[in-house]
Amino acid sequence: MINRPLGPFSVSAIGLGCMNLSHAYAVPPAPAAAAELLLRALDLGITHFDTATLYGFGANEELVGRVLSPHRSKFTLASKCGIHGVAANGQIKRVIDGRPETLKSSCEESLKRLRTDVIDLYYLHRWDKKVPIEESVGALAALVDAGKIRTIGLCEVSAGTLRRAAAVHRIAAVQSEYSLCTRNPEIAVLDACRGIGASFVAFCPLGRGFLAGALRDVSGLAAKDIRRAMPRFEPANHALNLRVQREYEDIAREAGCRPSQLALAWVLARGPHVLAIPGTTSIAHLQENACAPAAAPPETLMQRLDDLFGPAALAGDRYNTATQAEIDTECFEPASPAP
Repeated sequence: MINRPLGPFSVSAIGLGCMNLSHAYAVPPAPAAAAELLLRALDLGITHFDTATLYGFGANEELVGRVLSPHRSKFTLASKCGIHGVAANGQIKRVIDGRPETLKSSCEESLKRLRTDVIDLYYLHRWDKKVPIEESVGALAALVDAGKIRTIGLCEVSAGTLRRAAAVHRIAAVQSEYSLCTRNPEIAVLDACRGIGASFVAFCPLGRGFLAGALRDVSGLAAKDIRRAMPRFEPANHALNLRVQREYEDIAREAGCRPSQLALAWVLARGPHVLAIPGTTSIAHLQENACAPAAAPPETLMQRLDDLFGPAALAGDRYNTATQAEIDTECFEPASPAP
């Protein structure tokens, strides 16, 4: 496992996105199985664990804290604020809230759940567009001064917003979706991170399972699986995209590695400031990801992948209209819907 900078920290270039263990996709694993996976990740040399208040509305932070706090000195801990749950009509509603007072109280709650005195990297999970980014980052800077967090990160922001934030306080990292399937960070954010000395952390580097080769039939997705609301995974669009998936798997076989491993190698080859945090509930997949090639694929292979996965290669956008309105990232022209 190679290491790369994550702000001031040196961490495994492939970390672990912990969301899958509590949130968003299929039914989460049993607590004992989730704990086993987290500990196995440590054994494999993974030293970057990423969670958030949103994931399970605190449940994921509690899991990470319960299992990993005895090993706190062995890894870098990242969490997120700015999205939380509010009880409404017997359900928990997801709310984006970047007000300084909310971010400060969220941090205190996260510290308790994570069973730690300080969070190494604390992201603003979404920019609350009702609050100037300078105010939200200023609140996080106060948490740095108070010793509650060590560094500040931003999620799903544009290059312009990143530069505004960096004028208030150093930004250690930007986290956005990035994979062969989702190339938006190449528009401006990858270069903006390089320009200010920030790391770039790619979440969903396996295209939400598409690049792992297992997702053939989306009709079997769990009822609450977030991919059901994503245009790219609508049945008609997904059926069109299977052609690209099959061509990709042929390339991976030629390269002598698993499709997931090639996808991770491609992400890491985009620059020395780029890291990846694939998530999984499977120890077998965890081990497969951890063994992704450390060396960049040959230039000819990289070109074949770039040609196959151009910005308009896949049918369907990554987010629906409502979710897209919540983020601040630059976008390519919308993909054409399936006929």
